[in-house]
Parts: sequence; structure tokens; C-alpha cells
Amino acid sequence: MGRGAPETINLDNEYQIDDEMEVSMKAEVQQALEEIRPMLQADGGDVELVEVTEDGVVRVRLQGACKGCPMSQITLKNGIEKLLKERVDGVTEVESA
Repeated sequence: MGRGAPETINLDNEYQIDDEMEVSMKAEVQQALEEIRPMLQADGGDVELVEVTEDGVVRVRLQGACKGCPMSQITLKNGIEKLLKERVDGVTEVESA
């Protein structure tokens, strides 16, 4: 590095990129949920996307028959989480909100 004026870093651009990646990931998650939604609806249930965190945790709310179903955690982990991890880079976990 040569001498002269110190290099400045514009952090606003860095945050903007993070926000864009988060929006993109949320859109991908929503699209993947659309694939599983018909199966849930066939059993009287549904799923709502609540949040996607910057560390890849997806929070969903099960609705309808899925909400009170004793098998809901299995649906959440073995169905929804598995699908999202396969389809969306960066998803680390799916939790119930």
C-alpha cells in the first residue's frame, strides 16, 4: 500500500448487500414453501412464513389442522426443514414461531 489519503470504506453498501441477500433468501424460502403448501392444505393445514434471520434460521407458523397436530414437529423438521435446506442455500434450521 502506498502513502496518501487513508482508504475509506462505505459500510452503507455492505449493509445494502446484506439486505438484498436477506430479501432474496426470503423470496426463495417463500417459493419453496409454495411447493409444500398443497400437501399441508390437503390435510387441512397450512404454513406461514414469519421470519428468515441473517444466520439462516427460518421461522414458520403452522396453521389449521397442522397447528394442533401431534405430528407437527415431524412435519416441521422432516418435511419443511428438509425441503428448505435442499432448495435454499443458507437455510440452517426451521423453527416454529
